[in-house]
Amino acid sequence: MGKDRKLYLVVPCYNEQEVLPETSRRLREKMTALMEQKRISEESRVLFVDDGSKDNTWGLIYSLCLSSPLFAGLKLSRNRGHQNALLAGLMEAGKRADCVISLDADLQDDVDAIDRFLDENDKGADVVYGVRSSRKKDSAFKRLTAEGFYRFMQAMGVDIVFNHADYRLLSRRALDALAQYKEVNLFLRGIVPLIGFQSATVAYERQERFAGKSKYPLRKMLAFAFDGITSFSVKPIRLICTLGFCIFAVSLLVLIYLLLLKLFGQTVTGWTSLIATVCLFGGLQMLCLGILGEYVGKTYQEVKARPRYIVDQYVQFPDAGASEKADNI
Repeated sequence: MGKDRKLYLVVPCYNEQEVLPETSRRLREKMTALMEQKRISEESRVLFVDDGSKDNTWGLIYSLCLSSPLFAGLKLSRNRGHQNALLAGLMEAGKRADCVISLDADLQDDVDAIDRFLDENDKGADVVYGVRSSRKKDSAFKRLTAEGFYRFMQAMGVDIVFNHADYRLLSRRALDALAQYKEVNLFLRGIVPLIGFQSATVAYERQERFAGKSKYPLRKMLAFAFDGITSFSVKPIRLICTLGFCIFAVSLLVLIYLLLLKLFGQTVTGWTSLIATVCLFGGLQMLCLGILGEYVGKTYQEVKARPRYIVDQYVQFPDAGASEKADNI
């Protein structure tokens, strides 16, 4: 495509006022360099998506839109979570761009890898995944849990790219295909591989967060992982069935053993072991009911088919004072 390729960078933001000035500076430099090299069109943009931030994030985005035609801003009506904010930006950019690259606002994603993303797109890849080359900078706990998550997802039958987050390129064709997935419970790392078009990977070194605090503490990471598993695999339910059969078989054997002891006049003692067994099976039953309840709850959310996000306004130079109505999905 070269100079005719209209590229949009989609950057979800939630309370990113500390890092946004530096992020915008680096992205401006990268986009300007690509335009000078005739690799992208001068109509290419950086689209910041404000996910209902409580600080001055939207004020900074608005100011950037006033100061330069390179920047655009999309403001959601309220906080809808990273995946929904990312989808909102992708769908909005897809109306205007030939290809879109999504990346985080915290500058952990190496912006210099964008050149290699475009190289793969030139070769015909509709989807290009940014994959971490190593996790040496992570703590031992973070590395263990993150890699364990990817392996567990693969074991559950989910088609997921190992060590890939949400740093990726999507062509317009891929974006049109993504728009056909209507589920409310979003897990884009699992949805995008389902598209099935030609894909490629680009390895990059993930950096430390430039400023501010991570928006994904352990609690949210666990919830995100559980959402991914229950949104793409029914294996947990099948495991419950297998577990139930095994417990039934063991219980039947124990019952036969106890009956034989009774017939031969031997008494069975062990009140503590009996209570421990009751508590164990009671806990397993609650766990199984909880997993089943999670699937029922997700079905309930999908059936209601509420909008995944609602756009407040879309702002772009030179009429940054005007609000455009965007599609609510």
